[in-house]
Amino acid sequence: MTLTIRRATREDAALVTAIEAACFPPAEAAGIDRMTPRLARFADHFWIAEEDGLPVGMINGMVIDQKVIDDVMYADASLHRPDGRWQSVFGIGVIPAYRGRGYAAALMKRLIAQAREEGRSGVVLTCKDHMIAFYEQFGYRSMGVSASEHGGAKWNDMILEFEGVGQ
Repeated sequence: MTLTIRRATREDAALVTAIEAACFPPAEAAGIDRMTPRLARFADHFWIAEEDGLPVGMINGMVIDQKVIDDVMYADASLHRPDGRWQSVFGIGVIPAYRGRGYAAALMKRLIAQAREEGRSGVVLTCKDHMIAFYEQFGYRSMGVSASEHGGAKWNDMILEFEGVGQ
């Protein structure tokens, strides 16, 4: 099996929506109505994992100027700031049948590398309690319980700050 990671295109809207639906509860998953404008504004911050050419996972998020994600950002792709300081992660997911193969880690490493290459200050995300340890392995640290009410869940703000980059 060969894993490849490629950038998404605007034509991938239905594909990334399907991956999102397979990975998140309905209240949290972005529909085509949100994915289409996101891809129009920041497709270069969407990565798709493919196993032998079959799409199995993705990661995405807009670039912002603050250290936390506000819920309004999920609905308003125009808040993407190409020259922003922080890469956010709106979602990372691998279709259940393909989990446990390191694909989520590969996607995260790719987005972190992109953020470094682009001179960002770091990467920010929100996650549920059971995912904190997963993100800590990449150097993220918890900033505590998030103000986010996205999908009616309890979230934690996480941050990965790059050393030597202006904070």
